[in-house]
Amino acid sequence: MKDKKKEIDDNKITGFFDKETEFKGDLKFKGSFRIDGRFKGKIDSDSVLIVGENGKVEADIKAGYMIVNGEIKGHIQAAEKIEINSTGRIIGTIITPKLVVEEGAYLEATCQTTDKAPPILPQKDTQQGIKP
Repeated sequence: MKDKKKEIDDNKITGFFDKETEFKGDLKFKGSFRIDGRFKGKIDSDSVLIVGENGKVEADIKAGYMIVNGEIKGHIQAAEKIEINSTGRIIGTIITPKLVVEEGAYLEATCQTTDKAPPILPQKDTQQGIKP
């Protein structure tokens, strides 16, 4: 048999957290991922992230494209676009080339629309005696 490589379609859901799911940690994925439960941690992907109406996310997020129908708190960076629909809520920081906010959405954020992401500076640990 020949090994066939599966191509990942960003339009198909390849991962899903249902509304009864709670997860803490780091999430990396390819394809589209939907969160309808609770997530806390870090998300890193070049693909599509969808936060459903029941989704509550508290995370630092890097994604290719985002659709927000639920709630996100944290630092959000999208390479292509972020859509906040009428039921969506974002509290934090947004960096993306394109931002769409539907009427009725809640947005309490510092927004920067640019296609050049700022460099992420390392945090200095002052408790270990490292001077800034």
